[in-house]
Amino acid sequence: MKKVSLILTTYNSKDNLEKTLSSIEIQDYPNIEVVIKDGGSTDGTLDIIREYQEKSELSIISVSKPDKGIYDAMNQGYELSSGDVIVCFNDVFAAPDVISKMIKKMETINPDTGEEYVGAHADLVYVDGDKVIRKWHMGEGNIYQGWMPGHPTMFLKREIYEKYGLYRTDFKIAADYEFMVRFLKDKANKLAYLPETVIEMFYGGTSTVGLMSYIESFKEGYKALKINGIAFAFWITGFRTLRVLGQFK
Repeated sequence: MKKVSLILTTYNSKDNLEKTLSSIEIQDYPNIEVVIKDGGSTDGTLDIIREYQEKSELSIISVSKPDKGIYDAMNQGYELSSGDVIVCFNDVFAAPDVISKMIKKMETINPDTGEEYVGAHADLVYVDGDKVIRKWHMGEGNIYQGWMPGHPTMFLKREIYEKYGLYRTDFKIAADYEFMVRFLKDKANKLAYLPETVIEMFYGGTSTVGLMSYIESFKEGYKALKINGIAFAFWITGFRTLRVLGQFK
């Protein structure tokens, strides 16, 4: 059975971390590795991590030291991991069987090509407390249509990271998008899609905190396409922005 590495990045996120760890603890999938890369928290986050390590039966690796931001932290977390499947996860699983369903989905055979999928993705909702701010219905598509899978829902085989590299740390908001463009642009790598909401994402991340963050996300999205040799980058970025704006309730 494939080992799933959940890579958590934390920095002074005590309250959210407790919710995240609780949703991991009740997962029914039997082979989970939890990797926590903390940026040097001072708010009690480290106490939560230590408490979780003491009481959990899961395999847990944690390191706390300064980093250059979330994408550098993700890269460091990846280097600490050993799983066959990588998930960058900082939110809440919507049900106890999410990991089981996602692994089963990615292990199906691609009906179009008869080949294996390199991973799987699904739907998510952004939540502020108990209030749903936005639902992200991913569907299926390709990056040339302004489509992108939701990075928090993405389960990906380790060999994709080994082949295409890790996240670029010169991006502040859209390094996850650049990474997805990098391995999806030639259309050879296919993700299986599970049409269910599997993640409840905490609202207020770096790409959702105001107009300026959306402008910066637009600029970095355009850059991600350009450096990967994608034609019509401006229009594709515009289509992607419209897709995002269309998700608000």
